[in-house]
Amino acid sequence: MTFFLLPTFDLSEVGGKWLITWPPMFDLSEVEIRVGLGGIFKTNFYNMADVFSQIYIQTVFAVKHRKALIQPTWEERLYQYITGIVQEKGHKMLAIGGMPDHIHIFIGLKPAEALSDLVREIKKSSNTFIAEEGFSKDKFDWQAGYGAFSYSRSHRDAVCKYVLNQKEHHRRKTFEEEFFKILADFDVEIGKKTIFDFFLPDE
Repeated sequence: MTFFLLPTFDLSEVGGKWLITWPPMFDLSEVEIRVGLGGIFKTNFYNMADVFSQIYIQTVFAVKHRKALIQPTWEERLYQYITGIVQEKGHKMLAIGGMPDHIHIFIGLKPAEALSDLVREIKKSSNTFIAEEGFSKDKFDWQAGYGAFSYSRSHRDAVCKYVLNQKEHHRRKTFEEEFFKILADFDVEIGKKTIFDFFLPDE
C-alpha cells in the first residue's frame, strides 16, 4: 500500500462538513483524514488505481560451478515445478528451457514483485524440490547471480523459440559464448573484471 503525503491542499468546513481539495494531477480513489483540535494531524492517501503493464524478461542462471546435473529424466518435472512458482506469484510463463548446466526462463513479469525476489524464490524452492525428489546424486545448488534481459512484444515469439530450442542452439555454441553474446547484444558493461562474475566459481 502506498501513502502519499500532500503538503498543499485546502480544507474547509461547509455546512458542518469538512471539504478537502487537492491538485488535479493526483488520481486518488480513497482518502483517510483525521482532524484534531489544531486541524489535520494525519492524512493518508491510498492510491487504489489498477496497474497495466507489459514487461517481458528473460532470466538466465546456472548450476553451481556449471556442473551438468540437470538430467533429461527429470528435466521436464523441474520445468513444470518452476512454471508453477512463476504462475502462483501472478506472472506468466512464456517459455522455459536449458541445458544440464543452466536454465533460461522467459516470463511476463508483473510489477508487484521484484525480479530479484522471484529468482530467489525459484532457486530456493527448486533446490528443495530437487533434493526431496532425490533427482541428483550430487548435491544440487544454483550458482549465485543471474542475467536478466528485457524485450519488446515484437521480439516475444523469437525469444520463446530461442529458449525452447536451447539444446539445438548449444550444438554450435557454449554457454559462456552464448551469455557473452547476450551481454554484447544488450550493450551490458562487464566492468573491470576480466571475466563476468556469472562464470566465476562460488566459494
